[in-house]
Amino acid sequence: MSTELLIYFGLPILLIVIGRLVGSRIERNHYENILERELRFRSQPALSTKGSGAAGPVRSATLATGSVVISVDHFKRFLSGFRMIFGGEIRSYSSLIDRARREAVLRMKESEPDAHAYINTRLETSTISNTAGNEGTGTVEVLAYGTAVHYDRAP
Repeated sequence: MSTELLIYFGLPILLIVIGRLVGSRIERNHYENILERELRFRSQPALSTKGSGAAGPVRSATLATGSVVISVDHFKRFLSGFRMIFGGEIRSYSSLIDRARREAVLRMKESEPDAHAYINTRLETSTISNTAGNEGTGTVEVLAYGTAVHYDRAP
């Protein structure tokens, strides 16, 4: 009987711990990658305004887009279940949204890497679930788009 209890309770706890460790490592690696790529594009701003205020003539302007879909890991889903009972901010999902937004903006910039600026930048966020209700594997999708502006000379 004690072996059955160990399997009944121990296996789910073990899987939750493994999910936490693996999920944390994946998230940490993704953040490191994001920071490295953001440094490469730091001189190319993504502005939400319709104009950049630059003093040079525009050589060309094209649409730049980037999107990402990130899955909610089971550990975060497990923690959010407790938070939903007691209320409050679900911090584990906040980092998921932050990563998704930053990744989408980077992918937008990478679609037009030679642009001097990205103006009128917008972000669209949506959730996706593959089954009805809350039982499916949820994901968050973020789409970033804006106008990639190329000046005759860098402003």
